[in-house]
Amino acid sequence: MDGLADLRASLRAVVRQRMQTDPAHDLAHLDRVWVNAQAIADDETNPRVLLAACYLHDLINLSKDDPDRHLASMRSATKSEPILEEFGYSTTEIGAVQHAIAAHSFSANIPPETLEARILRDADRLDALGAIGIARNFSVSGALGRTLYDPSDPFAENRLPNDLIFSIDHWQIKLLRLPNDMLTEKGRAIAQDRAARMMRFLKDLSEEIGAQLPLDWSNL
Repeated sequence: MDGLADLRASLRAVVRQRMQTDPAHDLAHLDRVWVNAQAIADDETNPRVLLAACYLHDLINLSKDDPDRHLASMRSATKSEPILEEFGYSTTEIGAVQHAIAAHSFSANIPPETLEARILRDADRLDALGAIGIARNFSVSGALGRTLYDPSDPFAENRLPNDLIFSIDHWQIKLLRLPNDMLTEKGRAIAQDRAARMMRFLKDLSEEIGAQLPLDWSNL
């Protein structure tokens, strides 16, 4: 375990220098993903592979409005190889880390075929939920110049939701649907708990803005 702690410190030092960041994808995000991954992992997990995948999965980070965003995870996987070689990872381990990195992305649409890949995908998506998910959503939306909500129809009851304009619409389109898309039992349980926290926030928000939260939002 001490060796894993030393490896983590070394990986953190590398990504601190080389990672392209935005308000939701920074070193703190990588730390949280690693915490989430440890909560999901079991005795069958390869900790070296999972650790490296957690800290190297966002080496290339393209903004949500970048047309090449779906390529970011594959580019990160490619960029991870010399780093992994430097830290003494075997060819087999490098392949496993690269697959987990490539398959973690929502937009890349690559099926995760290993336990570590499934854990990384769940761990990364958990960071989009709960209290930190709320903070990240509004932070990224603010950076992209998006409005909090549509004042005439906050919860898109009579219009098509559009998360390119309204922050809260992203919850309906993607975030609150994440628990049903988790690949591990532990990840799903954590995701459901975090989604429940977000629903409590939405209920408070609806009261403060004088709107009614639709009942079907609880069943997304």
